[in-house]
Amino acid sequence: MDYAIADNAPAERAAADSRIAVWLLVCCAMVFAMVVLGGVTRLTHSGLSMVEWKPATGFLPPMSQAEWQDAFDKYKQYPEYQKVNMGMTLEEFKSIFWFEFIHRVWGRLIGLAFFVPMVVFFLTGAVRRSAMPGLGGKLLLAFVLGGLQGVLGWLMVKSGMVDRPDVSQYRLTAHLLAAFVIYGYMFWIALGLLWPRPHAPDEATTPLRRAVIAIAVLVFITIGSGGFVAGLDAGFIYNTFPLMGDGLVPEEFLQLTPAWLSLFEDVATVQFDHRVLAILTLVLVGAAWAWGLKHDIRPRTRTALHGLALTAVGQVSLGIATLLLVVPVSIAAIHQAGALVLFTAVLWVVHELRRERGRAI
Repeated sequence: MDYAIADNAPAERAAADSRIAVWLLVCCAMVFAMVVLGGVTRLTHSGLSMVEWKPATGFLPPMSQAEWQDAFDKYKQYPEYQKVNMGMTLEEFKSIFWFEFIHRVWGRLIGLAFFVPMVVFFLTGAVRRSAMPGLGGKLLLAFVLGGLQGVLGWLMVKSGMVDRPDVSQYRLTAHLLAAFVIYGYMFWIALGLLWPRPHAPDEATTPLRRAVIAIAVLVFITIGSGGFVAGLDAGFIYNTFPLMGDGLVPEEFLQLTPAWLSLFEDVATVQFDHRVLAILTLVLVGAAWAWGLKHDIRPRTRTALHGLALTAVGQVSLGIATLLLVVPVSIAAIHQAGALVLFTAVLWVVHELRRERGRAI
């Protein structure tokens, strides 16, 4: 009997790890939807419609005409109404309120969808039996990061309730990147649970592995630059491609004092940076893809590289379309979703090319 239990232990661990991985991938899908919803909230200028943060009691919207009027009256006390939406009707207020309300409620649902199963996996011993070292600590860290993301979101909203009726581009970018970090962290853990054994060392793939890691960093930086584009509404100027005015580089490039401040606060420079980073990412992805075609790599790794190349082309195309069409909500939201798809693809390739712990990159 003891031998039978011992023989079944690896299979039971694998089954438990698979269940945990599926749960994490479901959470990733929910975060994906959250990122897209956050983009729509930003594009429709709905993020400042809720001027109170009630993390424990904010599951219900206004339920009566009096409650709607009270929420609207509170909104009127802040700069967005006074400087941008003066004269807005209650019905118009409702149309922006619902985007922000759903955004916040969805965040709470993600928290529940993560916390409850996590507790169950701990109590049933699935986490303890996992083949992944330190899984319990990793799950707890992911939960803490999710909670901090909620706080960061509220700090972002508060930045638009002072004088300038718009959120800080710094806080918006931090909020966006934090969502990508949480998503990427859960996705990486899920991949490790599904495919725990890394490749056997292969010196021939070292250049590709290093290149893809660099591309992953570049993708993350490019996403950050996109946050500044969104925060400064920089997509509404220079709606041509590839020229910006009379040249490839806008006249306003690095005109602020000090010059480095232009990278974060000048709309033309921010848009130019995002263009350059996106095209550089596409070129490097193309080079990595071409390298992979010429070398003997595993079929699954080759599939991952194909996916990375395809998503890079699609994402740059969506970015250009967003610009040329002057940021329509639908195309811009798909472009933000595309950023997360590209991030997913590059993480998958990095995971495919990882080496055993302790070996050099």
